[in-house]
Amino acid sequence: MSPNQARTFTLFSEHTPLRNVVGIVVLTTLFYFIGAKLRLVEELSLFWPLNGVMAGVFARYAYLNRLHYYAISYIAMLVYDAITTDWGIVSLTINLSNMAFIITVSLLVTRDNRLKKETPDPVNALRLFNYCLLAALLCALIGALGSVGLTSQSFWPLFADWFSEQFSTGVLIVPCLLTITIPRFERNLRLEHLMPVVALVVSVVASVVIGGAGALAFPLPALIWCAVRYSLPATCLLTFVTGAVEITLVANSVINIAATTALTTPMMFSARLGIATMAICPVMVSVSVAAINSLIRQVSLRADFDFLTHVYSRSGLYEALKREECQRKNRHLTVMLLDIDYFKSINDNYGHECGDKMLAAFAQKVQETVGADGLVARMGGEEFAVVVSCASTQQGYALAERIRTSIEHYPFIWRGQTLFLTVSIGLGSGHYGSSTLIEVFNRLMTEADEYLYRSKKAGRNRTSARIAEVTTSERASSPTEQL
Repeated sequence: MSPNQARTFTLFSEHTPLRNVVGIVVLTTLFYFIGAKLRLVEELSLFWPLNGVMAGVFARYAYLNRLHYYAISYIAMLVYDAITTDWGIVSLTINLSNMAFIITVSLLVTRDNRLKKETPDPVNALRLFNYCLLAALLCALIGALGSVGLTSQSFWPLFADWFSEQFSTGVLIVPCLLTITIPRFERNLRLEHLMPVVALVVSVVASVVIGGAGALAFPLPALIWCAVRYSLPATCLLTFVTGAVEITLVANSVINIAATTALTTPMMFSARLGIATMAICPVMVSVSVAAINSLIRQVSLRADFDFLTHVYSRSGLYEALKREECQRKNRHLTVMLLDIDYFKSINDNYGHECGDKMLAAFAQKVQETVGADGLVARMGGEEFAVVVSCASTQQGYALAERIRTSIEHYPFIWRGQTLFLTVSIGLGSGHYGSSTLIEVFNRLMTEADEYLYRSKKAGRNRTSARIAEVTTSERASSPTEQL
């Protein structure tokens, strides 16, 4: 089996419901177990990853947003409680609060994707922050009502504890699940690439050493540095790990935010909200950076390529020549200047829409003939340039003739009519050694422009070049302007 035919395993698939059911059951049970085994603050879990993970899964895979898949996850929670606790009927309400968070976040994120908001895919940090806030409030309301009587706490302390935990874990986990990809590592990894991570580790250590409520904000500058330097998935992952570590360290009094008194539920409430608020900042920065980079790529693409013909623009050709400077040294360069014959009559007789279509078809036909070894650019109007590295002027001339004849015999179809074009070509050819590619190109463009003028003056639909470098057979078979 070829690599392209090899199948990769995925936990979920739109067309395999049984696999989806198994995946939901496995994930629900696994993260329910993890949350149940984490250290408790009062009567609640320190860190409850289940709801954030499942909300991210349901939001990422839109085809899982079905009532029966939600029911499978809910049943898996009830089964786990039935095996490991004696909560009985109260388990229905407590796990209903989990489902309230999961369903609220997943439906709101899926709605965003369906409406195709113009934001960096797949996460909008500010809206996601609000969605987690709304889902945590709903989850805390149901969970606190269901938990009264199970613990010594009254409704409001339970509500505050439940809300702060759900909100903080949601803000930390959901962006990771929405953006996570298979990591790709750079082969030439240098120390400076790791400096933001090193700074992040140092800032967490400083939080432990210095302590105090302000210590929770120490990692924020390092996280923003990560957001600027790394991708959105990497930033979300680092933010999640940092937030989870800080919550754990605070709960175990390793980061001492209570200078003279023991850690209380209100202090933990404040710490969780502070960490959640801090965590969203680098995600927002990373999303902004991703949007800026996307805009830069679009602007660069529009500047480098002609929007009509999809070949290089004049400025794009110069940028391409700069990139190829190191690859074309000590080579023979041929520059062709092409001008479509009597193109104005096409616009006059058939309209500018027809003219635009024929320009695009002409450019693609030239690019097809030149292939990957040459650069094609629209210099303006109906004038195009081709830059190729050839062993000699003869090879460049032969390629120009192939372009000319291919255009001459190519039928352009417009509204049922077959139209034919011809093209006049001027060539500039020469070697370059110490000169830069741009300098040689500019010199050869001047030469090509001169010979293009001669092609037009001699009757058009012909290629003109320095005859001293063209073979006798080529001169006999094609009209060529002499010096």
